[in-house]
Amino acid sequence: MEPKNYTVLRIEGDYAILKEDDGEAEVFIALALLPEGVFEGTRLHYEMFAYSLAE
Repeated sequence: MEPKNYTVLRIEGDYAILKEDDGEAEVFIALALLPEGVFEGTRLHYEMFAYSLAE
């Protein structure tokens, strides 16, 4: 799977809704799988089955 960048659109309970930066797809991800301190508007990088804060 190729690396992708996402933006956190909103947080609902224990889940975050992410929007793919290069597309229209929305992804629902458990907050436990995301780096600590994520909030709405945070940019994330996904690579090798792990999320990290985008630089």
